[in-house]
Amino acid sequence: MTTLRVLLADDHPVVLQGLRALLATTSHIDVVGEARDGATAVSLAGDLSPDVVVMDLNMPGCNGIEATRRISQEQPGVGVVVLTMFDDDDSVFAAMRAGARGYVLKGADQGDIVRAIETVAAGSAVFGPGVARRITEFMTRRPADVAAFPLLTQREHEVLDLIATGRSNSDITRLLVVSPKTVRNHISNIFAKLQVADRAEAIARARAAGLGDR
Repeated sequence: MTTLRVLLADDHPVVLQGLRALLATTSHIDVVGEARDGATAVSLAGDLSPDVVVMDLNMPGCNGIEATRRISQEQPGVGVVVLTMFDDDDSVFAAMRAGARGYVLKGADQGDIVRAIETVAAGSAVFGPGVARRITEFMTRRPADVAAFPLLTQREHEVLDLIATGRSNSDITRLLVVSPKTVRNHISNIFAKLQVADRAEAIARARAAGLGDR
């Protein structure tokens, strides 16, 4: 079996130690580097060209979402497996939008973590049971807003839904992994297409159509 080169990114030394110990028990996985923040993970991914980065989400400075986005753009051949304790919708879908091909919760069986690394290295995607169920529910949910607002693009629907939940522009920027200017442009387009004067009116229209119900 080909040896897999893995980069670990987590700001907790105990977690890094545990991952090192776990992967040391496998004969085909080699830990080539460690990072304790997102910026270092991006830099090492470029320098070391690992097959997989095991990425925590909550790290100082450049967080795991932004680091995943940058690695996916700059090193498309490198797979990212998110290993985190966050299982909320925002974290899961933000990681997926950023380019993560695996999402496993801390506390998962050690074998599941190893299999996730192997699966992503092989070019496939893998998600823990709870995360996979959430993704399935999201994908099969009937998009009531599509019928209500047919002029909006898919991304504009998504932005409107986030606005309806009370998210700020900075929240939307972080969750969709886009620039503040892009979010402002989407919101301007939404206001024009819905013919509303302000955010409060857009929220009222969106909630009346069933958006923002979380």
